[in-house]
Amino acid sequence: MSVTSVTHLNFRGEARAALDFYRSVFGGDLATVTYQDAGAVDDPAEADQVMWGQVTAENGFRVMAYDVPSRLPWDRGENSFFVSVRGDDAAEVTEYWEKLSVGADVVQPLGPAQWAPLYGMLKDRYGVVWVLDVVSGYGG
Repeated sequence: MSVTSVTHLNFRGEARAALDFYRSVFGGDLATVTYQDAGAVDDPAEADQVMWGQVTAENGFRVMAYDVPSRLPWDRGENSFFVSVRGDDAAEVTEYWEKLSVGADVVQPLGPAQWAPLYGMLKDRYGVVWVLDVVSGYGG
């Protein structure tokens, strides 16, 4: 048996734009179901918002997202989660960093760290905090 963990991001009206952006960074396929598609429209203004969405790439990247309906509480929060992307190829990780960093607030610039050949943290234009690093052996 195998188990896969997928980060599921919650937005308020920005899920499609965020998923499109993540697809532009990591590649892969985008699938979405709107509230209209599912026949689950509570508010006509939200009919075209994402009830379920996912980006799936051949390189192993996966992320899911949806738009929390206005009838439910939602708060972006502060430091409520990070999305961690780990790779073994510095060039590939750097390419993801460069794309994600457009319009982002850099928390820790991508560079060598005591525990990794490359490590960086940023908050993207959608308020999602990303940690990118190159995997190294742990010698602790």
